[in-house]
Amino acid sequence: MRPMFNENPAAAGHSRPGNAHNIARSSRERASADGRFDFSFAYQPIVDAVDRSVVSYEALVRGPAGEPAPEVLARYSGSDAHLLDERGPPFAIALAVALDVTCDLNLNYLPQSLAVSDKAVKLGIHAAERCGFPPERLVLEVTEGEVIDDPARFGMLIDVYRSFGLKLAIDDFGAGHSGLNLLADFQPDQVKLDMKLIRGIESNSPRQAIVRAIAQVCLDLGIDVIAEGVETADEYGWLAEQQIRLFQGYLFAKPAFAALPTVRYPPFA
Repeated sequence: MRPMFNENPAAAGHSRPGNAHNIARSSRERASADGRFDFSFAYQPIVDAVDRSVVSYEALVRGPAGEPAPEVLARYSGSDAHLLDERGPPFAIALAVALDVTCDLNLNYLPQSLAVSDKAVKLGIHAAERCGFPPERLVLEVTEGEVIDDPARFGMLIDVYRSFGLKLAIDDFGAGHSGLNLLADFQPDQVKLDMKLIRGIESNSPRQAIVRAIAQVCLDLGIDVIAEGVETADEYGWLAEQQIRLFQGYLFAKPAFAALPTVRYPPFA
């Protein structure tokens, strides 16, 4: 099980306001200097519903005033796509430290950024070391549906990243065509079930069968399963009956811009 801390409900949603404000403000100042590099982050918890604790926060890119991710990603198309992977995680780490995050931190990367060069990840590691954030609490999150042109090189670099203590998560698992190959070839530390599999699962037999099968394979391989995008108590209830204990979704907490949101735990009214 991953490093954890128990969320303090009285403190949830609060942080070192001065530090967080200063870091968020720096994104606006950077945007004034170079309009292409204009971003900040929101944070959404991944929770252990059994231990009633936060095991990680996912850093979700936003504009400097909280604009939605597509507006930011549109500025990083084509040859500029890798720049967000190089500049985003160091900023997300610094802001997380200012918010007093002491559990894991999930950072999103394009698989091609991880496979072509180790520069983006090294920048994140160096940022963590500067901020006093243990690199072994960093989780590199890649989406199953993204194409990996050179699986052998990708696997080699993943081994290098793991030598630094970093972990690997496969996001949107079940949405693409290469999920089982990813499990066999790279054996990630986490898989995050695609929210389309989760939606209405309490009354959908085919989805139930698929999720049971994925959960069993992951159990056999020692991979943590995270149910992502959980929005209703019925979805949570069915998944919990399958012994899934790690969750992310609006039912527990919505992302908070440059802040840590208050977390809800079961039982849900």
